[in-house]
Amino acid sequence: MTPLDKAPEDRPKGRAPTPHAQGAAPAPERLARAALTRILEPGDEVTGGWLRRMGPVALWRALLGEDDPPEGAGEAKVAGLRLRAERASPEADLAAVAALGGRFVCPGDEEWPRQLDDLGDARPVGLWVRGTANLRLWALRSVALVGARACTEYGAHVAATLGAGLAERGWSVVSGAAYGVDGAAHRGTLAAGGATVAVLASGVDRVYPSGHTELIGRIAEQGLIVAELPPGDHPTRSRFIQRNRVIAALTRGTVVVEAALRSGSLATARRAAELGRFTMGVPGPVTSGLSAGVHQLLRGEAVVVADAAEVVELVGSIGDLAPDRRGPVLARDLLDPTAARLLEALPLRGTADTSQIARDSGTALEVTQAKLFELQALGFVQRCGSRWELPPRGHSTGGYRRGGP
Repeated sequence: MTPLDKAPEDRPKGRAPTPHAQGAAPAPERLARAALTRILEPGDEVTGGWLRRMGPVALWRALLGEDDPPEGAGEAKVAGLRLRAERASPEADLAAVAALGGRFVCPGDEEWPRQLDDLGDARPVGLWVRGTANLRLWALRSVALVGARACTEYGAHVAATLGAGLAERGWSVVSGAAYGVDGAAHRGTLAAGGATVAVLASGVDRVYPSGHTELIGRIAEQGLIVAELPPGDHPTRSRFIQRNRVIAALTRGTVVVEAALRSGSLATARRAAELGRFTMGVPGPVTSGLSAGVHQLLRGEAVVVADAAEVVELVGSIGDLAPDRRGPVLARDLLDPTAARLLEALPLRGTADTSQIARDSGTALEVTQAKLFELQALGFVQRCGSRWELPPRGHSTGGYRRGGP
């Protein structure tokens, strides 16, 4: 039995279905959807409505000119799409992605992430995928990490640390493989041996940006490369914006690490919020323009997070709680109320007798005497003849009194 002949239950857990096992979508529909990824622009809700009403095969035939155009469609729009349809060669595109070890995933396939259906008519026609993992299974426990391309060292450090922390907790990290925060998030995840998904605004065989050739190659080997556009297609400004909606819909929540007021990362976070996903932000210096967008987001729909544990507390299951963070416990904090009150009554400088301390603290004289000896044994006070004083700072057991050390 070859690997392609294995039954679904025999495949390694988390692996992608083989081409033979994908086929919830019939072959004609798969071919039509592959063609439509070259014809329709990602995220176009008008053409997405046509696809929903007509189905992929009928829509492809209409755009080839073999059937009537979609009802209510503008002539100019249909004419432009028919020019694209003339150059569509889905068989060649499917062969090209197969040569890369990839596949084309359609709605209805076992591997299709059903949360993408929340996009309605903006849902991808299909997804071109490189990598051996199962996209649907990885997306079930995934978080998007996005942010500024021209990030600071702080932003890169935070993104890499978050990626590694999420990986160690068994979560997939999804980002866009761009410079800055995206690249740092992918690298941090890979360094921790975790699962990472790069959603591209180009074909899965087009490395963009070119400076990330090595990184994208590593993601293709260890993770997943995902794109709406067919092999060979190039990115444009609008395609980057539409790519962000896929990142938002694919994941359980989106974390923004550094973003200016006009950053595309904010659009990703807001789309995630519209879809009912968790939206999170990592604050930065209030003087940094690269954190201004994050701070604006945090004033509205987003939640502050500082590390992977806090992210998982939001997106994870019941019981995935971040540790309770407190300041250090000082020896003085453990004193009983009476002893603490007596300690407050001692002057910061100089000495005081027992009667004065009893009067100033409002404590009975005999109780004061006993407690002062206890405090002496613990190192909080020392005797100076018949009087009492605080020990020198270097010999103190520590603790804050009256607002200062």
